[in-house]
Amino acid sequence: MSGPTVALRARTAPRPYRRRPGARPAAGPGPAVPGGAEAGGRDALLDAALTETIRRCGATTGAVYLLPADEPVLHLAVLRGLPAEFIAPWIRAALASPLPVSDAVRERRLVWSGSQQEFARQYPRTAVALPYHFALAAAPIETPQRCWGALLLLWPASHSAQASPLERDLIGAECGRLARLLAQADAAGHPFTAPARPRVLPVQRPLESLPADAAAAFAERLPGGSCSLDLNGRITYLTAGACELLGAEAEDLLGGLPWQSLPWLDDPAYEDRYRSALISRQPSAFTALRPPDHWLSFRLYPGEDGISIRITPAGPGPADGPPATRPQAAPVSRAGQLYQIMHLAAALTEAVSVNDVIDLVAEQILPAFDAQGVALLTNDHGRLHVSGYRGYTPESIERFNSIPLRAHLTPTVDALTSGVPGFFGSREELVEVYPDVPQVTGKKAWAVLPLITSGRPVGCCLLAYDEPHRFAADERTVLTSLAGLLAQALERARLYDTKHGLAHELQQALLPHALPGIPGLDVAARYAPATEGLDIGGDFYDVIRLGPTSAAAVIGDVQGHNAPAAALMGQVRTAVHAASGAPPDQVLARANRLLCDLDPGMFTTCLYVHLDLAAHRALLADAGHPPPVLRPPGRPARVLDLVPGPPLGIDPQARYPVAEIPFPAGTLLFLYTDGLVEARGVELDHAIAGICEQLDRVPPGSSPSRTTDGLLARARADGRHDDDIATLLLRAAPAAADPRR
Repeated sequence: MSGPTVALRARTAPRPYRRRPGARPAAGPGPAVPGGAEAGGRDALLDAALTETIRRCGATTGAVYLLPADEPVLHLAVLRGLPAEFIAPWIRAALASPLPVSDAVRERRLVWSGSQQEFARQYPRTAVALPYHFALAAAPIETPQRCWGALLLLWPASHSAQASPLERDLIGAECGRLARLLAQADAAGHPFTAPARPRVLPVQRPLESLPADAAAAFAERLPGGSCSLDLNGRITYLTAGACELLGAEAEDLLGGLPWQSLPWLDDPAYEDRYRSALISRQPSAFTALRPPDHWLSFRLYPGEDGISIRITPAGPGPADGPPATRPQAAPVSRAGQLYQIMHLAAALTEAVSVNDVIDLVAEQILPAFDAQGVALLTNDHGRLHVSGYRGYTPESIERFNSIPLRAHLTPTVDALTSGVPGFFGSREELVEVYPDVPQVTGKKAWAVLPLITSGRPVGCCLLAYDEPHRFAADERTVLTSLAGLLAQALERARLYDTKHGLAHELQQALLPHALPGIPGLDVAARYAPATEGLDIGGDFYDVIRLGPTSAAAVIGDVQGHNAPAAALMGQVRTAVHAASGAPPDQVLARANRLLCDLDPGMFTTCLYVHLDLAAHRALLADAGHPPPVLRPPGRPARVLDLVPGPPLGIDPQARYPVAEIPFPAGTLLFLYTDGLVEARGVELDHAIAGICEQLDRVPPGSSPSRTTDGLLARARADGRHDDDIATLLLRAAPAAADPRR
């Protein structure tokens, strides 16, 4: 067969490639989205809009994520310029995740990363799985009424590290155009929805200036060999010289992946060069040994629709160097799977609770291995307990609960007790080993992975598939490795949950279960834990009845976020109760001396208020606590300018000045801890001023509970809080003037 003939046939009619046993097919565009011609027409509009956005912005890759109205998760809907496999770990992105698209939507801003170093600093977990050079932008797709999703764009490594003002404006305009498209479809009653698998748009090859036979003849006359890969890495064209150098026939290579069709190229380093060239759009090269002694040089030249490769002899190559420079002889997992493991390992280091581990398994493992269901089962006093699941119905998952470990009748129990994973590619394989296991979940293939750490079984991970699935040897190895990572993360998370639960119970026991009802005084108190962090805080509040028309209110914050802080909080509350009734400065002075004598190594801020409801006045003393906010009836709210003393537990001789304010009927006095006003990216003065503005909008007669809930909701919306929050709202009621009540 002549060279030109081979090349021409390769370009005009590529034959289906023959996969080696156990090789996984390359990721494709996925099944068509159901919904008929109307849904297909809408999808075509979104696809065309994304293609035009990529062209206008000069990007190489683009993607649109959709945000459902009832779910805080972004779903990848359409992708152009890369295979779906490249971004498999990020097909679903929770808004709370540290990802560019999540940050763009959550913070309503353009996220820009112009270099590999900058991207690694901003998103270290994601950078582990994408160690390539590129520029990236993520921006929210939003209208004034709603955020519809996010736009993701990638540029080659040659792009400037900074986005120009014109470029930023252009990205914003394109997001506006996409937002209008999504909003119009929603208003018409036909909203866009993300498909089960993202659509991958094909890249159209530009018209050739040479006829196919002339182009093939031109390539054949070049020295060495030439071949072409599409975006998914499949071989679409090769010359006779390439076949000779690779030592294979064209029929065995066309349509296949090089690292699967040629065993000596089955090394993650070679696939990594292909990924690097495709993402960075920069030429790449490597040298490989074709057994027994033929060293070949591969040069990769990426383009919009694939990669062109020049293959030439490389002489003796590095064969005379140390053995470590030679490619591995045994097949190993593909680069994509290795990067997914690295990404999952980095993510698991950030998992705090058992729920965090379950969410990561659902978001990372399921798409990485094309599974449709997962369940995490833990060893609970000799029985299997379902800690979390995805892809199962509650009725079917209930059958996994409370199975005794002594009953060796199920694959989950056997895997956990023996430590040997089980792989069942079909129902027949499962029934052959476990004929009595009922088939009630509708799944057709399973991977049962024991979770063992330090030689002790802690649980079991069950992956399930809706269709029969053949588990290749490398896939079994990867899943077994993942089980070890999951076991360690799950054990850490369980220890954390136990520790946090005990500390939280201690704190709740020390806080008042109910505040006393005092005539002439309406009270509302709230406590909210931090939105992130490993431990609890020492925030506290209390209201103390002193007499028929007098009361005391106190709020404080113990330094630290752990069980000792909660215990010290209880001691401070006890000291304040014991001294209540004395003048405010004496109450704080006595509590201060007690803490100095105890010397706990922590200080406490505290604000004490003595309320004389009959005389319509309040006396306040401050020990380093944030100033309260006062809204007199018919007047704007203002921050009280108190002269604070030092926090409790620092100076045993400290003094605490007393301030007096009027407290007539209708007055609002708002006390809070610093967690309410301290947040990332929020100025302290601005946050306190926001409290005054919100109190000014409270209508007369509004319930203190509703007012407090509104203040807390606004603070949470301003940013992610790292500290606990305690609030206490006091309102003087008209009944205070009548001592008989």
